[in-house]
Amino acid sequence: MTAVSEQNAGPARSSVSVRVRYFAGARAAAGLPEETVTLNRPGGSAPTVSDAIAAALNGRGEKLAEVLPACSFLLDGVAVRDRSTPISEDATLDVLPPFAGG
Repeated sequence: MTAVSEQNAGPARSSVSVRVRYFAGARAAAGLPEETVTLNRPGGSAPTVSDAIAAALNGRGEKLAEVLPACSFLLDGVAVRDRSTPISEDATLDVLPPFAGG
């Protein structure tokens, strides 16, 4: 097994790009089906789901702000219960409002 030194690993990125996809009522509130948000990595730390939500809200208006508290989220297809979950580069965050049906 060969260890990789930090010198050979390449420079650390100062930001992370995340694809945010909106579904149903969240899509209507956001006014678009998806977008890519760029999250800063202060001090090299990993941004979180909460950071991505805040970035998605930036410039989207009150409609999305009203919908998001009722939404659930999937990070790369896995349900997110803790919004402090770290997000890696090129992750996909799905925004899912409550669905009705029967």
